[in-house]
Amino acid sequence: MNHIELKISCHLDFSEILMAELSNIGFDTIEETEQGFNAYVLENDFDKALLDEVVNRYTLQIQSWKISTIEKQNWNKQWEQNYEPIVVENKCIVKATFHKIEEQYPYEITINPKMSFGTGHHETTYQILNILTSLDCSNKKVMDAGCGTGVLAIMAKLRGASHVQAFDIDDWCIDNSQENFDLNDCQNCYVQLGTIAQLKFDYPFDIIIANINKNVLLDEMSKYSNHLVPSGNLILSGFYESDLPDLKKEALKHGLHYQSHTTKNNWVAAFFLKNNSI
Repeated sequence: MNHIELKISCHLDFSEILMAELSNIGFDTIEETEQGFNAYVLENDFDKALLDEVVNRYTLQIQSWKISTIEKQNWNKQWEQNYEPIVVENKCIVKATFHKIEEQYPYEITINPKMSFGTGHHETTYQILNILTSLDCSNKKVMDAGCGTGVLAIMAKLRGASHVQAFDIDDWCIDNSQENFDLNDCQNCYVQLGTIAQLKFDYPFDIIIANINKNVLLDEMSKYSNHLVPSGNLILSGFYESDLPDLKKEALKHGLHYQSHTTKNNWVAAFFLKNNSI
C-alpha cells in the first residue's frame, strides 16, 4: 500500500507539538530534517480535512508544507541505510541492533527508534546524555518526561538509578520505549501514556529529565518542582539559548535554582537544583 508523505518546514520550537498533533490523526512515522520534519501515513488512513485543521491551527508556525504519494517500499531497509550510531564525547554510544561496533565505550545503549524522537542525533538528546554520563544516579529515582525512545531513561538506569519512570503522550513512543528497555535489560524501568498532569506517581523523584519544548516546560514547571525531593535535580532541554532567561525566571518561582547549562548549535540543556528557600 502507498504512503502519504507530508514535508513540513516550521519553527523548531513547535516541531514536537506538530509531530504530536499529526500522530493523533494517523501519521505513524516521523523523520526529522534540518528544516522541520517529514511525516508518513498509509494512504487509506489519510484524512485531508483533519490535516487542514492542524495546519490552520499552526499557520503562524508552519513556514511551508507539501504532501505527496510515495509508492510502497521497504521502510526498515531505508531507515537502516540512513541511521548511524552516535558517540557522545567518547563516553557513550547509541546504536541499533544492526550496527556492528568494534570499539568499546563506557556506556553502550541499543535502541530501535522506529523514527521516535531520541536517537542521540538531536543536539538536545546528545547534551542530556553527556550530562548523565557524569551525574550521580546511584540509587536515585528518576523521571523521564516526554521519553520518546526511552534513551535518556536507559542512560539513567545505566548510571545506577534504582527506579525510572518514563512517560510520553504518543502511544508509539510507549511501545518503542518498552522495547528498548527490554533490549537493554533495564529492570525497574516503567513507561506510561500521558502527561505529568494526568499521571499519578507513588514517590517523589531525585532527578527529573524533561526534553520537550519551551512552552510545555514553562507550563509544567510547577509540576516538576512538586514531584522533586528537596535538593532534587532538574534537567531541561528542547529550547534555544535565547529562551533560557524565561525558563530561569519561571523555575525560580517554584524553588528551582539555575546551576549551569550547555549549548550545542544554539540548543540548550540546563541544570536546576530544587531549594525551597527563595
